[in-house]
Amino acid sequence: MMQEAQTDQVADLPAETNVTDRFLAVAAERPHAPAYAVRNGAGGWLDVSYASFLDQVRAAAKGLIALGVEPKSMVGIMAPTSYEWAVIDQAIWFAGAVSVPVYETSSPMQVQHILADSGARLVFTAAARHRTAVERAAAQGGFEVSVVPLDAAGLAELGRAGRDVTDEALEAARSANCLADIASLVYTSGTTGKPKGARITHANFAVGAANILPFAQGIVGGGEQRTLMFLPLAHVLAHAVQYICLVGGIQIAHASDLKTLTTDLSSFHPTWLLAVPRVFEKLDAGAAAAAHEGGTAKIFAAARATAIQYSEAQDAEARGEGNGPGALLRARHALFDKLVYPKIRRILGGSTKYTVSGASALNPELAHFFRGAGLGMQEGYGLTETTAPATLNIPGHTRIGSVGLPVPGTTVRIAEDQEILIRGTIVFDGYHGQPEASAAALDEDGFFRTGDIGRLDADGYLYVTGRKKEIIVTAGGKNVYPTPLEETIRSAGVVSQVVVVGDGRPFVGALVTLDADGLAQWAKAQGLSPLSLAEASAHEGLRAEVQKAVDLANESVSQAESIRKFTILDTELTEESGHLTPSLKLQRNVVITDYAGAIEELYRK
Repeated sequence: MMQEAQTDQVADLPAETNVTDRFLAVAAERPHAPAYAVRNGAGGWLDVSYASFLDQVRAAAKGLIALGVEPKSMVGIMAPTSYEWAVIDQAIWFAGAVSVPVYETSSPMQVQHILADSGARLVFTAAARHRTAVERAAAQGGFEVSVVPLDAAGLAELGRAGRDVTDEALEAARSANCLADIASLVYTSGTTGKPKGARITHANFAVGAANILPFAQGIVGGGEQRTLMFLPLAHVLAHAVQYICLVGGIQIAHASDLKTLTTDLSSFHPTWLLAVPRVFEKLDAGAAAAAHEGGTAKIFAAARATAIQYSEAQDAEARGEGNGPGALLRARHALFDKLVYPKIRRILGGSTKYTVSGASALNPELAHFFRGAGLGMQEGYGLTETTAPATLNIPGHTRIGSVGLPVPGTTVRIAEDQEILIRGTIVFDGYHGQPEASAAALDEDGFFRTGDIGRLDADGYLYVTGRKKEIIVTAGGKNVYPTPLEETIRSAGVVSQVVVVGDGRPFVGALVTLDADGLAQWAKAQGLSPLSLAEASAHEGLRAEVQKAVDLANESVSQAESIRKFTILDTELTEESGHLTPSLKLQRNVVITDYAGAIEELYRK
């Protein structure tokens, strides 16, 4: 029997409107309020008002029109997360065109596929390496492309190019699209094949934002709100959230270099953050390492355990299974809230009350730890084809381990084979130039087939348990879901990536790679000289450390599903090596193919 959950839609936008209309309305309501923040060159930030941002957008849009951009034109953006990215994205929409984001780390071959498939012949790039990748892609593909620098000087030059374009011509272009038209062509991560261009409409962005803002008021409402955006804006999650912030009156600053992220957080003081699980895994490991170096490892461990117990008790109370944290637990929690938890909160700037985690699964233990330490952990779920947020845990309605309730206007259904199906105003308009794939993506009732498997509880919370194509069936016929096992092992500070294997094999195994920072911290704590990856992969002490994480993961499954053996690889799995997508999703099939020898050796042993 199919399960189904939905949240009623609250927004009803006129069909003739588009994504720029709500932005214009907010800019008219609060012209002097801060929309963005940019660096001031002295370690601080300068506010950019809605009026100033709008002026820059209009000038850039006129420049686009002067360059020959017309309504429905495809315009590429290959650049890191930045204020300039935000300006040109809106300018493309004001010119009536379609934005085509390209990950800044994409290879020329990947860029060639996106430009050839989309037809984008004007591309904004932020650095010489981006320009080179685009030009090489065009040469390899046999087509011409115009490349425009995306920086302050480039935007100024673009504005000068459009000085002769009239306001009337700009308004005609801006209003040329309606909700049903395409706003952005966002390419999938390519984990299951060549990336496909998902047609994200003006309605997907605009109605999605209008629905989610009141739904998530506990996170984004209640006075002055600001966030630091550091995820790639080429990813639909960051792209959609940036638009939500713009029309929701939430100030945005950008960080393109993760090396300066801690400094940026401490100077900008965001009130909430959008992040991916790997950020929290690194934060947890870093805090533990710092405590060990400072001689407070036992205190940190006790504080961590208390935070988890406190959060678990809160969840049990919310489910009607208890009375919440007891008196002794509350007392311990209050003590650590003075001694330990403020230090953790200060890492995120000191003002952050909530974090929203998406893009991949979050280990529930991590979520309990950070929530217990005073950082609301609101995990959500979505895909490129759902304009990202399809479900979300919100304050007062949070169940850790779940990915939340359907956002308004969205229906989530669990099919007979446990596949998660989604229908609503956030669901895309199909794949660009691929009618057969578009038709196959929807079932007979118009639900998008996510390819993920999961369940809904009695109150409508969604739990994602794995990918349909990633289910491992051992030689003994046991079905094994690799994701939960991988999440637990990856939370160990020394571990970077985990790939559970065992399809058609006599038992379940795993390939493990090491985290360079975590390895350095571990070696220092053990009084060892720095270890190379090759040395560490053969080190018995390090292997015992990984074994602890494997044993912990095995506690959650039956013996037939447990990991019997693992191999520590002496290399890294990265985006550059082709084993991770730009959004840090594992290219499982590529890893299994490239490390077939290591897998064979694992089972020979």
